[in-house]
Amino acid sequence: MLHIILYAIVPIVVIMLAGFISGKKGVFSGEDAKKFNKVVLNYALPAALFVSIVQSSREMLYADLKLSIISLVVIMACFMLVYFVFAKCFKGNTGADGAVAALINGSPTIGFLGFAVLEPIFGTTPAVALVVAIVGIVVNAVGIPVGLSLLNASLDKQGTAKTAKKQSAWAPVIHALEQPVAWAPILAVVWVLCGIPWPKELSPSFDLMAKANASMAVFSAGITLSAVKFNINWQGILGSILKLILMPAAALIIGMLFHMDPLNLKMLVVACALPPAFSGIIIADEYDTYVATGTSSLTLSVILFIGFCPLWIWITDMALKAF
Repeated sequence: MLHIILYAIVPIVVIMLAGFISGKKGVFSGEDAKKFNKVVLNYALPAALFVSIVQSSREMLYADLKLSIISLVVIMACFMLVYFVFAKCFKGNTGADGAVAALINGSPTIGFLGFAVLEPIFGTTPAVALVVAIVGIVVNAVGIPVGLSLLNASLDKQGTAKTAKKQSAWAPVIHALEQPVAWAPILAVVWVLCGIPWPKELSPSFDLMAKANASMAVFSAGITLSAVKFNINWQGILGSILKLILMPAAALIIGMLFHMDPLNLKMLVVACALPPAFSGIIIADEYDTYVATGTSSLTLSVILFIGFCPLWIWITDMALKAF
């Protein structure tokens, strides 16, 4: 547990704090953070996912089929639960508010913190990359399109949607799959399934770009947090509870019921315990919907994650030993 705190949690806190201070001092702005995010999502993260997955084997992919199905079920079930809770149970909230809440509290920020958290705990292995890739595909290729569809449907019903944002139900899906963070791991999986040997001489070129992923993502997250106003409210607290407690608990229970591989289960629980997706805040800001409350929940979850990450690892270890 001390190793996890020193090698996984403390470095994230230090780098995020550096980004936060840089943002507060005006060295970098929220616009700079968006540019850093583009580097992470369009180059560094896809490179990290691709080069890690292509070095795996067919046997590993087949073994991870259960992981893929459980990840999809758990994350999307929690996603829809958050949507219904925030859209229906709070007076004054609309379906658009619920959709943004789901995009934030119903999705782990796997793209920004996945490698930064999982690799120091579980090592730099293809297994870690597959978990990050699988959860990332669920979040980016399923969750975001569903959230955008719900968001646009609600805005259309209210008559407040901008003409430029009106689009077919399939448009968000196609757009998500066009992003490198979605198609790069899919291409790598197809490569492995086809049995094409990966030339090891090409790996260093991908590795150099991939190394920028974790540090730049965490630093950018700190800048993003420095650029938003933070105030605690009950919806923000509930969002943090749903994200940091409900989702990893669901992953642990369902994973144990279906006898998941213990290592994959531990990694999935940690992935589900990650703070809310930063992409949700970006979408909230773009649509000017649920920005203040969503930001409060995100900030609170990032702070609480420092304690919940080692706690969930301990709980998972105890559960696996008991059963």
